[in-house]
This record gives sequence, structure tokens and C-alpha cells, in this order.
Amino acid sequence: MQSTNKNTLILGSRIKWLNKTNLIIIAKILIALGLLYFLVWSVEYDKIIYAFSNANLYIISIVLLLGVVNIFLQFTKWNLTCSEVLKEKNKSKVFRSLFYGLSAGIITPLRIGEYFGRGIEFKDKSLVQVTVATLIDKFFPLIMVAFLGSVSSLFFIYYYFHVSLYIVLALFILIFTLFYVFILLILNNRFWDTLLFSKIKSSEKLKPFLSKLKAFQNLDRKYFYKMLFISFLFYSCFLIQYALLVSAFSNHFDYLHYFWAANLIMFTKTVIPPVSMGELGVREGASIYFIKQFGETASVGFNAAILLFIINLLIPALIGVGMFLRKNGK
Repeated sequence: MQSTNKNTLILGSRIKWLNKTNLIIIAKILIALGLLYFLVWSVEYDKIIYAFSNANLYIISIVLLLGVVNIFLQFTKWNLTCSEVLKEKNKSKVFRSLFYGLSAGIITPLRIGEYFGRGIEFKDKSLVQVTVATLIDKFFPLIMVAFLGSVSSLFFIYYYFHVSLYIVLALFILIFTLFYVFILLILNNRFWDTLLFSKIKSSEKLKPFLSKLKAFQNLDRKYFYKMLFISFLFYSCFLIQYALLVSAFSNHFDYLHYFWAANLIMFTKTVIPPVSMGELGVREGASIYFIKQFGETASVGFNAAILLFIINLLIPALIGVGMFLRKNGK
């Protein structure tokens, strides 16, 4: 009788969790649609269509090819992490898990589904192991976005808001110093033992995860520098894609400003909480704002951002869904 009651409580809690998750997903979709509708209305639908009809298709085709490079760099990064952290050498499994993660992450709150999605292919690994590996994998691009985005923001407020040069230089030195110290701490075992793991040991709730979290401490320096380099290439690929798309829709070639705008958009998108599905609306709004500061039209900013979303997120997510359905069909 007690066992039946216990199972009923567990089932009830799972149903509540699923209902809550579904409500959050629906809310994020509605917010995304609302933001997109507002942006299309404010930019004007005719101008958006006009920019698409006059776009340079040759440049857009290059961006599509770079989308393949983007996925390859993500796979290289994830494959390296799986080999180092999960001790998984099967590249086919790693490849499928990447796409499953992209499919699950695009519609879930805070992209939490990506952690579950990546774990589908690794049945011999626990969810905690895959989650830690995914966190490590995402940590390195985040360093790039945070550092380059904050530096780009300093230049932006200096040139467009006329903030004192001395303040900007002081902030630049502060940011550079903080990141330098941060990297040194990450590579220092004493930091993990004395400041982090000692705190976890004293927590009964977190103590079971201690052995899994030690994967952060045990990262090889060679792996660390490899991941930084690949993440830099991955981030650069995004910047190039965005700059080319702006050029394709505007038929202008001010690439330095377009790279700058891409940096600012990525930084803004990272700082603002993901309130909508796939950050739809947030990315496009930031793109419109920053690209207008560099002399381009709102329609160009909107089209560049929405097409970048389709190429880098939506298409890979749909491919992942197809791979998953095909596997389950078999």
C-alpha cells in the first residue's frame, strides 16, 4: 500500500513538472512570436521583403557553406570534450548526440533540453556526466563572447556615447585583468580544492556530484588551449556569417562595422536572459539596434539575424529531429 502511494506521488510530481515545462515552452513561443510580430511591424513588412528580393544570393550561398563549417567546429569541440571528459571515442555517437541536443535545446527553457538531448545517445553515461561535459563544452565559447563582447561594448560606448577615454581605458584594464586572473584560477588545482570543492563537501545535497564535478579540475592544459582555439574559430565563423549577411542584404561592404555589430549582438544576447524560444526576437531586436548605429537600415538588421538563426539553429535542429525519428523508426 505504501509502495502504491509512493508511486502515485512520484507520478503526480512528474506530471506537474511536465505541465510546468509545457507552460514555459508555450510562453516562450508566444513571447518569440510577439517580439517578431512587433519587429516586423516596426521595421515594415514591405521593406523586409524588398531587402530579401534584392539580396546578393552569391554571398548568401557562402554563408550557407559557412553553416557547415559552423557545425563542423561544434562537432570538433564536442568530440574533443567527449573524448576527454566522457572517454567516448565513437565519433558517430558524438555526431548524433550533437544534433539531438540542438533539436531539444531550441524549444526548451534556458536550452536545458540540450543537456538531455545530448545524453540520449550515451546510454552508458549518467545524465550528470553528460551535463557536466556539456557545461564544459559550452564554457569555452562563453569566454570568447564575454571577453570580446565586453571589449566591443567599451569601444561602442566610447564612440557613440562619448564616454571619457580615461574611464574606458580603466574599464578595459579591469576587464583584461579579471579575465587573465580567471584563466589562471581555472588552471590552478589549489583554486578548485580550497575554494570550490571544499564548499561542496560540506553540502549534503551537492556531495554526491563531487566526483562528476572534478572533471573540471582534471582538464588537461593541452585540451584547455585546444578548446580555446576551436572556440575562437567557432565564434569567428559566426561573426563572418553575420557580416556577410549584412553585406548581402545591404549591398554595402563595411565589414569592420559589421563584425563589430556581430560582437555586440552576441554579447547582448548572452547578457539578456533567454525569454523566448531560440532567443527569437531578442537577437533580431539587438541586430536592428546596432546595425542602425552603423548606418544600415532596420530591415537589413532583421533579415541578417533571422536568416542566421535559420542557418545555424533551425536547419540543424530539424536535421536532428529527422535523425532521431529515423533511428526510432528502425
